[in-house]
Amino acid sequence: MYLSVTGTVVLLLAGALPASAGELETSYQQLRDAVSKKDAAEVKQLASATWAEAQLVLKTKPPEEKSDRDTWNARLTYAREIQEYAEFALYSTAIGSPAATQVDLFSALEQQNPKSKYLGNGYGPYVAALAQTGATARIPAIAEKAIANFPEDEDLLLILADTAMTRRQVDRAGNYAERVITVMGKHPKPEGMTAADWDRKKAQFLGRSYWIAGLVHSERRQYYQADKDLRAALPYIKENNAMLGPALFNLGVASYQLGREGMNRIQILDGARFSEQAAAIAGPHQQQAWTNAHLMRAEAEKLLRK
Repeated sequence: MYLSVTGTVVLLLAGALPASAGELETSYQQLRDAVSKKDAAEVKQLASATWAEAQLVLKTKPPEEKSDRDTWNARLTYAREIQEYAEFALYSTAIGSPAATQVDLFSALEQQNPKSKYLGNGYGPYVAALAQTGATARIPAIAEKAIANFPEDEDLLLILADTAMTRRQVDRAGNYAERVITVMGKHPKPEGMTAADWDRKKAQFLGRSYWIAGLVHSERRQYYQADKDLRAALPYIKENNAMLGPALFNLGVASYQLGREGMNRIQILDGARFSEQAAAIAGPHQQQAWTNAHLMRAEAEKLLRK
């Protein structure tokens, strides 16, 4: 998810302010001043205090007199708007701050409201800041916890797919990769992101996800799905030999197996071609890919003579 820091947040704070909300209004104004000064430490402290004061208002019981209900409802609406601004204050101050400050403010927002829409918009930069500060080890646990509140956040889903793949949790890796593919297929370009940046992100996320899904299907010997996903991955990963080598190797095996099942010589030759391409890339599959290519071509010749 992405939100431009130049975007405008509209808060419906107009109207008469109940007298009993005076302290909350004072705290809110102080927070606005801190945001204007870009004082991260003050924003963090005041956002927490303001959000907590607003929460106390939200916990007040409705008045017994019906004539007082409108004032009470207005006060609740005002408190909710103040809470939203407190969350935005943390988010907007984090964006553009040094990585360590971003981590501190996003962590504060996470504690304040783990379901905040601004936190959802911020997981991409939050994760990037964690990596920049050397806190990469924290990322999987943060993503695991956050995905419950943001099940269609592509940044979180890809982190979990990669983590599961690294840990050899094949079922989880495949599931998360397929979810990324689905999400990227239906998400529009986020507001504030350029078309070029969105295209780059889509290419990166789709390439990685198709690659993971294809390798998972290959390991399960689900050759039809492996062939489909790995072919889809190729245009996105053609410049990345670390991914391209394994993709071509497994695509060669999948094409060969499908060709054998259907007695399809052309498909077997496809397997040989992919295997030869894999053999041209240095890596752990290189020698086996070369051997596979020779065996596949030999089998294709036998079918030709039948």
